[in-house]
Amino acid sequence: MCDVRNEDAVKQTVHAIVERHGRIHALVNNAGGQYISPLDSISAKGFEAVVSTNLTGGFLMARECHNQSMNAHGGVIVNIVADMWGSMPNMGHSGAARAGMVSLTETAALEWASNGVRVNAVAPGYIASSGMDHYPPEAAPMLKQMSKTVPLRRFGTEAETSAAIVFLLSPAANFISGTTLRVDGARPQVRMGWPVGEPDPAAMQRDAVKAFNGFHLATVPKALT
Repeated sequence: MCDVRNEDAVKQTVHAIVERHGRIHALVNNAGGQYISPLDSISAKGFEAVVSTNLTGGFLMARECHNQSMNAHGGVIVNIVADMWGSMPNMGHSGAARAGMVSLTETAALEWASNGVRVNAVAPGYIASSGMDHYPPEAAPMLKQMSKTVPLRRFGTEAETSAAIVFLLSPAANFISGTTLRVDGARPQVRMGWPVGEPDPAAMQRDAVKAFNGFHLATVPKALT
């Protein structure tokens, strides 16, 4: 276990990995978390806790993987952010941290390119995952309605998110750096005055848009049942 918010712990963890394996080829910055609250009810402590986990921790992990290994051998970093385009109501602390990580991704891609390091981000939208079950029970009705605001009219799957990460880690993405790959079914494009409309059930089953369920052991979150 490593508390990514603790600078010394991060340094020691990365050092131990390099000592054991010789180098670090790739880093997926996936530590994160938040809680539902309007801005006027978020304490300074709560705000700092979310930013420390979702932004500072990711920075520390990326910096140490670069400084202790990737600056000499190259490597790939993928930062996991979120669908914060157009704001994150009731999760302003998380939206601020994720927006910061997008900017950090772009800066690191520029500064570390000369060392053969690629840095990108993946921004999942509404993904049906077990994480939904960590929100309070009263949030379940809201969660069930969220897919109606997605043009593809469904939740994404964990496998679809993972596939995007794997692509950015792979040699097929060797000329991609400094970008954020959204996995969100075009949700941020929804605009007032442009109706999402009721989906054509047949159209939603066409190969180009139907869900990719690559995890055979995946289960539907309890909040959505």
